[in-house]
Amino acid sequence: MKSDFIKGNLDIGVMTIPLVATEWSTRDRLETIKVRWAIGRMNYKVKPGIYAVGSPDRQSHVFVSANYKLSFDHLRRALDGLNAWILVIDTKGINVWCAAGKKNFSTKEVVRRIRIHQLEQVVDHHRIILPQLSATGVSAHEVKKMTGFSVTYGPVRASDIIAFLEAGMKATDAMRTVTFPFKERLKLIPVDIFYGKYYLILIPALFFILSGISRVGYSAGLSVEQGWKVVVNLFAAYLTGCAVTPALLPWIPFRRFSLKGLSMGIIAALILFLSGMMGTNLIEIASWFLLVPVVSSFMAMNFTGSSTFTSLSGVQKEMKVMLPVQIVLASLGLITWIISRFLTL
Repeated sequence: MKSDFIKGNLDIGVMTIPLVATEWSTRDRLETIKVRWAIGRMNYKVKPGIYAVGSPDRQSHVFVSANYKLSFDHLRRALDGLNAWILVIDTKGINVWCAAGKKNFSTKEVVRRIRIHQLEQVVDHHRIILPQLSATGVSAHEVKKMTGFSVTYGPVRASDIIAFLEAGMKATDAMRTVTFPFKERLKLIPVDIFYGKYYLILIPALFFILSGISRVGYSAGLSVEQGWKVVVNLFAAYLTGCAVTPALLPWIPFRRFSLKGLSMGIIAALILFLSGMMGTNLIEIASWFLLVPVVSSFMAMNFTGSSTFTSLSGVQKEMKVMLPVQIVLASLGLITWIISRFLTL
C-alpha cells in the first residue's frame, strides 16, 4: 500500500524515522469506506516499524499499534497535537482486538518488534502504551522481563488517549468499558453483507433456474414467473441475518447470535408468507419456513467475529452446537423445496 500518510522523515542520528500526518486525507477517507465494504480488506496494512507524530524526543510516549491500517489511522488521528512515537507491530493486517484473540498481537510479537526496531535507541525511558483490547494477547510482565520495557494499557478507544494522558495515564471506568453502540454496529454490517458475496450471487441464481421445474417438466417461463420470488426470499433471509439482526442486537432475546438470527428469520418468514412470497402449496411454504430462518441464523452467527458481545470460546461453543442443527434444517428446507417444485403445474 502506498504510504501517502507519511509527510516526511525525522532524523534522530542513529536512524531516520517516518513522520506521519495526524489528519486523514481524502484518500484515507475513501479507503476507509472501501474497507468497510470489504474491498481490499485483506491487504489493508501498514509496514511494521517506528513512526513519529509531531516533534517527539527521547522522553516522548511510545504507542503500540496493530498494522491494520484502520487501527493505525485512528491512533495517529487521536494523537493530533501531541509529540509521540508509534511502534507498529505485524498483526498480519488484523485489527487489535481480533489479532489479540488470534495471538497475532502477542507478547512474542511486541518483544520482537521492540528488538528489531531498536526502540531503546529511540527513547531513554522504558515504557510503552498498548491498546487495552490487546491485553488478552500480551503478558505485560513477560514483555518487561524480556525487553526491560514496562507496559501500560491505554483506553479502549483511541479518542480517549489525550484525556488518558492528562489524567496521568489513569483510565476512568468509561475509558475501560467496551461498548458496541448502534452506530458502531452499522459500520460493520457492510463487511458482513459482503462476507458471502459469491454465495449471494450463485445460490439465488441456482434457485432461480430450478424454480422452472414443475411436474410437467422444465419451463423457462415458469422460472421467470416464480424465480424472482425465490430470489427475494433468499435475499431477505441473508439481509435479516447480517443486517437486521446486528442492528437490533441488544434488543433481540437470547444470548446466542444463532438464536437471535433464527428468531428474526422466523419474523422475516412470517412477513414473506403474509406478502404471498412463499408459493401456494403447503410443502413449498414449509420449505421457506425452514430456509429463511436457518440462513438468517447462520449469517447472524458470523457476526460474532465482529462483535464485542461474545468471546472466542463462546463462538467456538456456539458453532459446535449450532452448525450441525443449521445443516440439518437447511438440508430439510432444500429437499422440501425441490419436492414442492414437482407439485407445481
